[in-house]
Amino acid sequence: MGSLRERCARVFKVCDEDNKGYLNREDLEVAVVMLFGYKPSEVEVDSIMSSVRPENSDKGFLTFEDFKKTFNSVLPKLSERIIIEAFREVDQDSDGRISFKEFECAMKHGQDEVSPLYFA
Repeated sequence: MGSLRERCARVFKVCDEDNKGYLNREDLEVAVVMLFGYKPSEVEVDSIMSSVRPENSDKGFLTFEDFKKTFNSVLPKLSERIIIEAFREVDQDSDGRISFKEFECAMKHGQDEVSPLYFA
């Protein structure tokens, strides 16, 4: 099935129907359902959206704890091993934090290589 990054990229491409280059609230909700089979609550979506927008953060990056908190709010039973693996894949420069650019790159990775028919 591919790595978590590849799977996220496929879902991103399908959910970004207008090719905006980002997911809005509604797109994100659909992406979470497709990735994890779980419909997030409004509070969970708010948490995720504020975590990945640098203009809403005084830091401009996500630490592992931020990343883990976001995953745990959406999927409380997801193993820490999977969260660690996902964090390491997204943290491309291995500095222990995820910049918005790294997050954006992870979400766009492989977009051009996958047809939306993959999910049909």
